[in-house]
Amino acid sequence: MTTAHAEERDTAARVLATASRLFYAHGVRAVGVEWIVAESGVAKTSLYRHFHTKDDLIAAFLEREDREFWSQWDEVISAAAGDAMRELMAVLEWVGQRVSRDGYRGCPQINVSAEFSDPHHPARKIRARHKEAMFQRLRTLVSRIGVHHPEDVAAQIALLLDGAFSSDGRLTDRGASRILQSAARALIAAQSSRGAAVSARARATRQAR
Repeated sequence: MTTAHAEERDTAARVLATASRLFYAHGVRAVGVEWIVAESGVAKTSLYRHFHTKDDLIAAFLEREDREFWSQWDEVISAAAGDAMRELMAVLEWVGQRVSRDGYRGCPQINVSAEFSDPHHPARKIRARHKEAMFQRLRTLVSRIGVHHPEDVAAQIALLLDGAFSSDGRLTDRGASRILQSAARALIAAQSSRGAAVSARARATRQAR
């Protein structure tokens, strides 16, 4: 027998699934609560029982996207575990596939936060947390690769990914994964070469003394 508690969970899940689909396809400002109610088949009173405001629903949508994104990221990393460069290339392969898929409309965190100017809006806060998590993960990877100035390289690759997320299909016909991987390799090689040159100069200076 289905319990009342299970029914409530199902109702909340149906509202969130419907809102997520509509928000991603049309933008959060274009989608009103009435539209979500009509598409989900859930009464407005039930919707507001689980999500007290539309902002709560927007935040739940972005939190859900955040969890799914990092879950997939972790799966990709796990499959290539053991070699940091291979892990990074696997992530870039996955991102390239992600931005090339049918119906892709960009990063939800970027899209939604762009609709709100208030820096304290939940969407802006979730976006900031998401992007900081991405930077930290990338910094860990490039540090393991062994580049000089890993924070710079991590920031550069993070910008590269944000560009891919906002590319609006322009990379699809050019091989998104290949472009991302070659760009990241170039960034890493530049820092590695620069670091090697600095080390060589330092050794020469010490020997001259």
